[in-house]
Amino acid sequence: MATELTQYAHPEALVETDWLEKHLKDEGIRIVESNEDVLLYDTGHIPGAVHIDWRADLQDPVVRDYISPDKFAELCSRNGITPETTCIFYGDKANWWACYALWAFRLFGHEKVKILNGGRDKWKAEARPMTRDVPKYAKTNYPVPKKRFDKEIRAFFEEALAQSKAGKPLIDVRSPGEYRGEITHMPEYPQEGVLRGGHIPGAKSMPWKTATNDDATFKPASELAKIYFDQCGVLPEKETVVYCRIGERSSHTWFVLTYLLGLNNVRNYDGSWT
Repeated sequence: MATELTQYAHPEALVETDWLEKHLKDEGIRIVESNEDVLLYDTGHIPGAVHIDWRADLQDPVVRDYISPDKFAELCSRNGITPETTCIFYGDKANWWACYALWAFRLFGHEKVKILNGGRDKWKAEARPMTRDVPKYAKTNYPVPKKRFDKEIRAFFEEALAQSKAGKPLIDVRSPGEYRGEITHMPEYPQEGVLRGGHIPGAKSMPWKTATNDDATFKPASELAKIYFDQCGVLPEKETVVYCRIGERSSHTWFVLTYLLGLNNVRNYDGSWT
């Protein structure tokens, strides 16, 4: 019998909280916590989880770009990750930043990635085990990736502009106020970091969190199809570009379109509105 989970294009890209609790000590997996609040991990985390700081670990400290392939190899090596390790990402804010970390791993070609459905929010709500102990794993020798998959899953300014001019699917996943140009960041955040408000011409507004339920899990595939295919005009045969403010919220939508709806031509414009 089909379930909501098996109706996703790639149900293997999600793990449920009950499964993970039973498999915390499995070899071959690495649980990775990545939050907006980089101090949250220290207050308690899933046993065995390592912490990846989206800013300090994934972004270049000098130029506005991601770390180099050799730095990615170092990051994985010190966390005991090999190319064969299945990385299970989770975090706060309905896995918003966890999806960003997953997308960054895919950028460097790491294929075995999953998201904990419901993330940190659901795990805590179900009173599942948490710890402050920081795990220690034997250092590995992760090979330096031969390339970054920029062309495959990442869009740049000129490509986003071309997408707009061609009238191809372009999704703005920010809040409605940001899309309308009334604010320059989410309502509860400082209004800074961008020069002006508004949106890319032709972009459809569909806030990233529309894809989640109240418990931070993903909505069923049938609902996601209505949201993105019917309301946003996404078509399997056409390239889709998603964007937000700095590329993190749009990583969540990229995951939904790529793994849950099965599209293979979605790119994240991480330069986004900034």
